[in-house]
Amino acid sequence: MGGGASVLIDRLLDLGFETVAVLDISGTALETARARLGRRSGAVRWIEADVTEAGDIGTFDIWHDRAVFHFLTEAADRARYVELARRTVPAGGHLIVATFADEGPRRCSDLDVCRYNPGSLASEFGNGFSLVGGAGETHTTPWGFQQAFTYGVFVRR
Repeated sequence: MGGGASVLIDRLLDLGFETVAVLDISGTALETARARLGRRSGAVRWIEADVTEAGDIGTFDIWHDRAVFHFLTEAADRARYVELARRTVPAGGHLIVATFADEGPRRCSDLDVCRYNPGSLASEFGNGFSLVGGAGETHTTPWGFQQAFTYGVFVRR
């Protein structure tokens, strides 16, 4: 989720993952990643969509979101995101969500955000996912600012 121009997709392909998809609201970000991957981009399913409006995107054993969920400040948008995750991740699959931590910034890219800890993330995902791990990270932006992140790792029940 929100893969954009991230190099995570490159790393997954390097490791031999065969079914890889990237969803992002920005076609420009997706095109940047496609161009960077060159001919390997054909091995990726590219999905340009708003995660709160996406329909059936298939099923995946691992859902990775680094920094999308915290932008969903409306409860209805978070509920749609969680419902998509429930439809997409099969029983036994994993959901990895990284958001701003409780002590992280209140705004990012001129947008309000929600902040979380592993427990509050677990409350958002509620029925259907069990929290199996959580961690914190201090991310340094390209401009040298530090931002506190929290990660929640869930298994689909």
